[in-house]
Amino acid sequence: MSPKPLPDLPAPVPARQCCAPLGQAPLTSSEADELAWRLKALADGNRLRLLSLLLSGDGPGLRTRDLVDPLGLTQPTVTHHLRQLVAAGLVTAERRSSESWYAADRGTLQDLGSLLLPDAAGAAPESEHDDLRA
Repeated sequence: MSPKPLPDLPAPVPARQCCAPLGQAPLTSSEADELAWRLKALADGNRLRLLSLLLSGDGPGLRTRDLVDPLGLTQPTVTHHLRQLVAAGLVTAERRSSESWYAADRGTLQDLGSLLLPDAAGAAPESEHDDLRA
């Protein structure tokens, strides 16, 4: 059975179609707005935690009810944050029977990372501040 996107959510534009990597050419106003919109979806601690849980899962995704207890949030709050991540194209939603299953869209997340640091695709992060992370 093929995945069915939730009908009331907009189809996101893949990050790679948004714009050229930041160092290649200056962003147009609309490209900057598109990129900012995606990054704003990540600019929330609860959404980052949700994404972390979805990325650490090794199954076909998680249901909203699977995320409520680990996050310590109510079901409506988890649903709200998931919808924001789905709308930004960072998470996929699939209807199975009467439940929605969510999974991190690894391809879009990699594309987004490549837009920010095109030379770092697949490389381990290096920084002059690496010693501060130890």
